[in-house]
Amino acid sequence: MKQFIDFIPLLLFFIVYKLDPRMIDIAGHDFELGGIYSATKILIASSVVVYGALFVRQRKLEKSQWLTLLACLLFGGLTLAFHSVTFLKWKAPVVNWLFALAFAGSHFIGDRVLVKRFMGHALTLPEPVWLRLNLAWVVFFLFCGAANLYVAFTFESFWVDFKVFGSLAMTVIFMVAQGIYLSRHLRDSDSSTPKPKD
Repeated sequence: MKQFIDFIPLLLFFIVYKLDPRMIDIAGHDFELGGIYSATKILIASSVVVYGALFVRQRKLEKSQWLTLLACLLFGGLTLAFHSVTFLKWKAPVVNWLFALAFAGSHFIGDRVLVKRFMGHALTLPEPVWLRLNLAWVVFFLFCGAANLYVAFTFESFWVDFKVFGSLAMTVIFMVAQGIYLSRHLRDSDSSTPKPKD
């Protein structure tokens, strides 16, 4: 459910971006709908509404949600202020690389790596497995950032499609691979647990 909520602003951005630009009248004011700049406005507005509603409901936001919201406001705001899509193209790479930095930094700061802080309540794994899993997240975020940057500045006509569906596909593939990796270690853990005698 959380992943779907986080995806709403990006989906709205994609829909508005794909519309042919047109002027619409709302309460006597003309607004442009369609194209990158109106899509950026929708991205900012929907992010504020979605994360604002989450904050009101939960009385808090996760750090990743704060980072996503602030990046959206910063890079989206710069895109609109300077009327340059270049700023928005840097949003996904920078956010991904900041996540990579957070996961990498947790190897040196704190008593547990970041992935263990997120999943440790649900899984019991040997420490070397947690470390490898955390490093896998570092590599994943570095790769996602690089892929987004490459596509944004090399295949501009395909960039928004990749931002929405390419990033989603990479995440799904990584999660499936992580599940396969974890299932192997969970089976090893189960087989090493002594069975009760009858």
